[in-house]
Amino acid sequence: MIDSISPVRQSLWAVLAEVAGKYPEAEALVDETRRLTYRQLIAEADQVAKALLALGLEHGDHVGLLRGNSVTWAVHWYAAASIGLVSVPMNTRFRVEELSYGLAHEEVRTLLCVDRFLDKIDFIGMLREVEPGLDSQLPGSRLPLLHTLVVEGEQVPRGALAYPAFLAAGERISDAALATARAAVHPDDTLLIQLTSGTTSHPKGVMLSHASMLGVAQSVAERIGVLPSDRYYSPRPFYHVSGSTMSLLVALVKGACLVTARTFDPALALQAMAEERCTLTSGNDTMFLMMLAEPSFDPARLCLRGGWAAASPQILQQVVERMGAVGICNAYGLSEAAPNLVISAADEPLALRIDGYMLPHAGISIEIRDPATGQALPAGEVGEICASGWSLMKGYYKLADKTAEALREGWLHTGDLGQLDARGRLRFVGRLKDMFRVGGENVSPLEVEQVLLKHPAVELAQVVGVPDPRLGEVPAAYVTLREGQQAEPEAIIAFCKDRSANFKVPRYLKVVEDFDSIGMTGSSKVQKNKLREHAIAAFGL
Repeated sequence: MIDSISPVRQSLWAVLAEVAGKYPEAEALVDETRRLTYRQLIAEADQVAKALLALGLEHGDHVGLLRGNSVTWAVHWYAAASIGLVSVPMNTRFRVEELSYGLAHEEVRTLLCVDRFLDKIDFIGMLREVEPGLDSQLPGSRLPLLHTLVVEGEQVPRGALAYPAFLAAGERISDAALATARAAVHPDDTLLIQLTSGTTSHPKGVMLSHASMLGVAQSVAERIGVLPSDRYYSPRPFYHVSGSTMSLLVALVKGACLVTARTFDPALALQAMAEERCTLTSGNDTMFLMMLAEPSFDPARLCLRGGWAAASPQILQQVVERMGAVGICNAYGLSEAAPNLVISAADEPLALRIDGYMLPHAGISIEIRDPATGQALPAGEVGEICASGWSLMKGYYKLADKTAEALREGWLHTGDLGQLDARGRLRFVGRLKDMFRVGGENVSPLEVEQVLLKHPAVELAQVVGVPDPRLGEVPAAYVTLREGQQAEPEAIIAFCKDRSANFKVPRYLKVVEDFDSIGMTGSSKVQKNKLREHAIAAFGL
C-alpha cells in the first residue's frame, strides 16, 4: 500500500469558481434545449444553492436527483455540492421498489425531480406509490425523512413544491449566508452517494468525497489530453460515476464544454457530435456498435480526436478507423474507486492503448491477489484486482459489514479478475463475483432473483448473465414452481417488467423441476458457472 493524497485538494465549488474565473464566457454545458457559459453556470448555481438553504438543509444533508441528463441536473449537483450537501443520484430506470429503497436507506431529505421522463416514465406516479403523503403533506409515514419534493413540470402534487416557488424562496437568503455555507465545505466531505448493484438484494450507497472524484477527473483529463477548447460529447448517465466523474468533472477541471443528452440514441448522438463539433467522446462496446451500425453514420461529419472507452480492442480499433478518434483510451474502474483506477494515455502508441493493459494513476497502487489465500501474485498471473490509494470510497452508507468486506487494511477488493504485466500495467480479465453488465449497467443476480421470488407461483429462482451481441450480457433465469402452481415463462417475465428496470428483466426464462441436474455444490447451492453453461446451450446462445 502507498501513502498518497488526491491531486486535487479542493472542493467542487472551489474548482468550478476557479475555472469560471479563467473562462467566464466559454460554454460549459450543452443539452438538447439549453446551453450555459461558465459565468451563467455560476449564476444559476448561486440561485439554486440559496433555494436549497431556504429549505433548511444543512451541511451533510442528503439531496436526491431524479431526472435525465441535462444542464439542470449539473446545476443542481454543483449547487448542492457548493454548500456541503450530499447528492444521491437516482437511476431513471428505477421502478417503485428500487426508488423506495434508495430514498429511504440513503436518508434523502429533499428530492429534486421532473414530473415525467422521456414523456413516458411517470416519476410522480411512482413517487405516489412510494409515499402516499405526497398528495397531502410531507413528511409522510413511509419516508419520514423526506421533507421536501421539488418538482419541475406540470404535475405537482399538493405536498410538493413547484420549481418556480422553490427558486423564489431562495431570494431571502443573503450572499453572506451563502458564502458562509460554502466556506464550511472540505475536500474530504462526501460529495456524492453512488447507488451501485452488488451481491446484496439492494443497491449499496458508495460514499465518494470531493477530493476523490475531482482527483480522478483531473488524472483522467490529463491522460486523455483534455483541452479548454475541447467539446466533449457524453451521453453516459449522470446518475453513474461514468457520467458524473468521468464526464461532467473531466470536462470541468480543464474548462472544456460537456455536451450531453437525456438518453442515448445512436442517431441523435451522431447528430449532436456533428452539429456541436465535438472533439472527445466516451462509451462502451454497446454504444459504439450502435453508432457504427446506424444508417446515418457519416465519418465525414465527425471531428473526434479522442476520449475514453470501456471496450474491447476490436471495438476501439473501429472507433479509431471509422470515427476518427485516434486518441481514444481504454479505461477500467468501479464505483468504489470514484470510479477510475487505470487508463491508457492519448500520447501512447495505438497498439499499446487498445491491447487492454492500462497504467494506474499516480498515487494508486494495484495488486493481483489469489482470491483463496489473499496472497499477492506475480506478473502474468490472473487473480483478484485489489487497489489502494486516494480514489477509494469512504465506505458504503450505513453498511459497515459490507464496507469491511470490500475495504480490508486499506485495500479495495474489487471482486474483478485481472492481470499485471511486468511494467505494472493492468488488464481486466473478468468478474470474480456473479454480477454481470447489461449494456453498461451492473446487475446483481440476487436483485433479479428477489423480484422473481415475489411471483406467487415461483418457489426458487437463479439468475446468470448470458452473452448478447448488442448488450454484452443479459439476464437468464431458471425457476422452480410451488407445488400445484403453474406459470408460463412469458407471464413471469411480464411480472418482472412491472417491478424492475428493463435491463434487469430476464431475457430468457426456463421453468425446471429442480437444479440437481444442472449442478449443485456440497452445501446445496447452485453452481452459477454450470448454470451459465447450461443456459447458453439451452437457449441456443
